[in-house]
Amino acid sequence: MRGLRQRAEAVLASLRSGPESVGVVLVSDRTMRPLNRRFRGHDETTDVLSFPLRCPAGGGGEEGAYLGDVVISVEEAVRQAGEDGETLAEALDRLLIHGILHLKGHDHHTPREAARMRRKERRLGEVLEKMRRRVRAVRR
Repeated sequence: MRGLRQRAEAVLASLRSGPESVGVVLVSDRTMRPLNRRFRGHDETTDVLSFPLRCPAGGGGEEGAYLGDVVISVEEAVRQAGEDGETLAEALDRLLIHGILHLKGHDHHTPREAARMRRKERRLGEVLEKMRRRVRAVRR
């Protein structure tokens, strides 16, 4: 989980969206389930939730805009990593990317939206994989 902040910054920079920031919160399933129930109406845990900041009229667009929060269930990330043959870092990166894309207005309700979002997720995943490789090379 080391470097999550730098990876979030890299995702935002790769989206070429200007100086923006997000909050990233890592939680347990015990915390995630009530959030998913309250905000999505699903009484079960989930892997990632995004909470975009809704600026009041005339309050958006300033330098360093805060987009909102990405909440990730670490327990769900661990499960998915095991099922998908990923490391925990890879699973967290995938969920971080997904959450940030939601904050940036992307969605996957239609097949076309889903395909577009998957392409962006793959491209951003490649950016973060390069970062992980550089970090591993430096540690050797």
